Amino acid sequence: MTSKARDVKTYVAEVPVERRAAIKRLRALCRKTLTGFTECIEGGFCYKRDGVIEVGFVSQKHSINVYVCKKGVVDEFREALVVPHSGVSMGKSCIRFSNPDKIDFEVLERILRKYATGR
Repeated sequence: MTSKARDVKTYVAEVPVERRAAIKRLRALCRKTLTGFTECIEGGFCYKRDGVIEVGFVSQKHSINVYVCKKGVVDEFREALVVPHSGVSMGKSCIRFSNPDKIDFEVLERILRKYATGR
């Protein structure tokens, strides 16, 4: 989904209704876990630290994509996401969920915690 939203509230309102709950839950998880980061809108949700985008997510036409800019963190959790969950595909730093009901928020929380703290 291409968005021209200038703020989070507008972005969430534009997300298709069947994905809105997942987007809201993902946002709440990021806000809870990524302490010290600044939330912004730049094509989708982004979380910056020291002015640099480090984590983001966006609702696309066929998936919800989560971007984690530390490939090593994504690699560490790759098997936990892909093997048990159909409808999940991954790139180097992108996790694509084709079905919002299949998002494993527990694993995502572990990824975000590892990203934010290094632990």
